[in-house]
Amino acid sequence: MIKRALISVSDKRGVVGFATELEALGVEILSTGGTAKSLRDAGIEVLEVSDYTGFPEMLGGRLKTLHPKIHGGLLSRRNNPSDMEEIKKHGIETIDLIAVNLYPFEDTVAKPNVIFEEAIENIDIGGPTLLRAAAKNFHDVVVIVDPDDYDLIIKELKTKGDINYEMRLAFAKKVFVHTARYDALIADYLCSISDKQDSFPEFLTLSLKKHSDLRYGENPHQRAAIYRHGIGGLSLPDAKVLQGKEMSFNNYLDSHSAIMLVIEFDKKACVIIKHNNPCGVAIGDSAAEAYKKAEKTDPVSAFGGVVAFNTTVDGDAAKAMSNLFLEVVIAPFFTDQAKHIFSLKPNVRLLEIPTLSLSYEKKLTSWDMKKIAGGMLIQQWDFSSEDIMSLKAVTKRQPSQEEREALLFAWKVCKHVKSNAIVYAFRDRTVGIGIGQTSRVYSAKIGALNACEPLKGTVAASDGFFPFRDGIDVLHEMGVTAVIQPGGSVKDNEVIDAANEYDMAMIITGTRHFRH
Repeated sequence: MIKRALISVSDKRGVVGFATELEALGVEILSTGGTAKSLRDAGIEVLEVSDYTGFPEMLGGRLKTLHPKIHGGLLSRRNNPSDMEEIKKHGIETIDLIAVNLYPFEDTVAKPNVIFEEAIENIDIGGPTLLRAAAKNFHDVVVIVDPDDYDLIIKELKTKGDINYEMRLAFAKKVFVHTARYDALIADYLCSISDKQDSFPEFLTLSLKKHSDLRYGENPHQRAAIYRHGIGGLSLPDAKVLQGKEMSFNNYLDSHSAIMLVIEFDKKACVIIKHNNPCGVAIGDSAAEAYKKAEKTDPVSAFGGVVAFNTTVDGDAAKAMSNLFLEVVIAPFFTDQAKHIFSLKPNVRLLEIPTLSLSYEKKLTSWDMKKIAGGMLIQQWDFSSEDIMSLKAVTKRQPSQEEREALLFAWKVCKHVKSNAIVYAFRDRTVGIGIGQTSRVYSAKIGALNACEPLKGTVAASDGFFPFRDGIDVLHEMGVTAVIQPGGSVKDNEVIDAANEYDMAMIITGTRHFRH
């Protein structure tokens, strides 16, 4: 039987209605601070915890419920005569139900420019202690951490007079998941502000919150869901969906690849992704111009693709995309005219992500993580940004200014193409992309086969070194005038000699950008 309840919540959704129903059922209500005031203002009779314990709230509200009269009432086992005798001896009454949720730590640290002191003050101490104590003794105490469960509790009490074992256990499980996530968020935040960002913690806490179920996974026979991770920064699950069908598992994968590439550029850029690889990338003076150039790389593959911009999509850009079937279009903002044009194609998913306009380093938090059987691979995001414009070529001929700008562009794109990768480009757009072959020569040939305009005068980027000169021979046949690659092969001199033979300029960066 529920005779006494303690209610102390930060999230006050539905709490007045819940307490009103409890009071009507004859339940005595204990409460604290702002919650007590809200209930009392609604005409509900409330006993302040400080009056119940005989001990005032202290330390600016930090110390309220940490008292034997509270925790004795929660932890005492009703079927244990010794427990019941002890609490009776000390004047402790049992507490049969608690409704508690915690200080809004997650919302606090997600705010721009939150100060450390404010974050620390929003670490709840009493709340998790109450929840864990009640959940440990779930046989005797009903513990509610989610306001969405209020109606279910009242329905059960009205129809059955009590809460059954299975429901009590389910609520207890929810509590421990909730408090574990809360602690993980605090640990993540404190680690994120550490001075040792280059070190990996011995224990890595992950706080993943279910965002939604998905229709299926990569294939229809696989179940799937998407979870949200991290605080602040660039977040695909937090994108504002303006229109379109439900996002699929593969839509999310492709969208991730699209936004990771488009944030590489300071100028207005457009990226088209198909099957988790770029099939067109360009920069322009407007979103429309960038899109038209990107689509020209491979208009066949662009069909059914995912498109991302790092600039506002206006009516002109929307018109340019209106004749092609696209799965997803992503941008920091869409103008009203663009939204109207896309509304005529209601199945196109429009995702608005304002954080795409943040500076590059501020866009991503935490680590790049890849799950493997029985473990997790953790690495830093590939943020490296080589100063291509000032690197000296290893060949006799130095690249021209135009070639150097094209090499910089191709190098940014190449980082996001599955290895082995070869990218043909001019300074403002890709022309051909060779993706994921077991031989670098094959990638060079396939990239040329995919090209929809002549390759003469293009530059080429390679994500890994050329093991032999044959790759350079192929690039020369295609009309490439300059190459950028990481170097490091035992055959580097042979490769450089081949470039000199063809009067190619070659920059060796010393940095590899594999993407497996």
